[in-house]
Amino acid sequence: MKIVYAGTPEFALAPLEAILNAGHEVVAVITQQDKPTGRKGIITPPPVKVFALGHGIPVLQPEKIRNEVQTLQNLQAEAMVTCAFGQILTQEVLNCFEKGVWNIHASLLPKYRGASPIQWSVINGDTHTGVTIMQTQTGLDTGDILLVKRTEIYDGETSGELSARLSVLGAEAIVEGLSLIEKGNTQLLMQDEAQASTVKKISKEQAKIDWNQSGKSIVRLIHGMNPSPVAFSLLDGLPVNIYRASFTEYVGDEPCGTVLPVRKKLVVKCADGGVVLDELQLSGGKKIRGTDALNGRKIQQGQRFQ
Repeated sequence: MKIVYAGTPEFALAPLEAILNAGHEVVAVITQQDKPTGRKGIITPPPVKVFALGHGIPVLQPEKIRNEVQTLQNLQAEAMVTCAFGQILTQEVLNCFEKGVWNIHASLLPKYRGASPIQWSVINGDTHTGVTIMQTQTGLDTGDILLVKRTEIYDGETSGELSARLSVLGAEAIVEGLSLIEKGNTQLLMQDEAQASTVKKISKEQAKIDWNQSGKSIVRLIHGMNPSPVAFSLLDGLPVNIYRASFTEYVGDEPCGTVLPVRKKLVVKCADGGVVLDELQLSGGKKIRGTDALNGRKIQQGQRFQ
């Protein structure tokens, strides 16, 4: 089929490559505009743009896709596939494609509609998640479901690691889905609105650790915020980014947030035990192991995270 592909981040790369390898013709890639990244604010193209140009695929970067209806019609594509694109599509855009617009969404819809399904599946301690291929409607991830692929969430898995696996799973799903669409064998399932939940883009403020919470919930927050926006806590007024952690049993009357007198491990008191800080980054520094921060006396027992 002739397909327009709309996607932006690295998560959208594997599905795009799989569509090409399956023999479909991607007549254009639509992605978000280049943006400044890093401390130096270097203007950087989206990963999907870099991939597309490397494969000779025309790239469009409209500020608002709803203003490009004529351009989309001129492409004469049969279908459109979206994956973490980042813009809401209007009915006029949807009408441009005879065989529909299909979205690769990283959750088991109708759970976790919206911008941050992978992070919240980790933060909430879900045991399973997956990808859903759905027919796009004007509502936010409300379209009818074509197919679903499930996977386990591994113990200690970060949202970044889970995202990489779901990207590959999404690639498998969309190739299977396009085969059904091409054959006209699209038996769709309506979403159960009673089971629906919506998650917005996560803010940096939500990544701040509350040491008065249970240890396992803190660990899930840390892993869910890795790699972005990164869980953090303040130590002597300076932010410490925390990337990996684990829970350990501990009984003591120290205030929550206190660095505990535990040998060979950097452990912080929480509501029901201790949180072992396995990987962290001090303000202005590089990522280091928690034990290295303790052994180098960059963090000392008795200090208190806020």
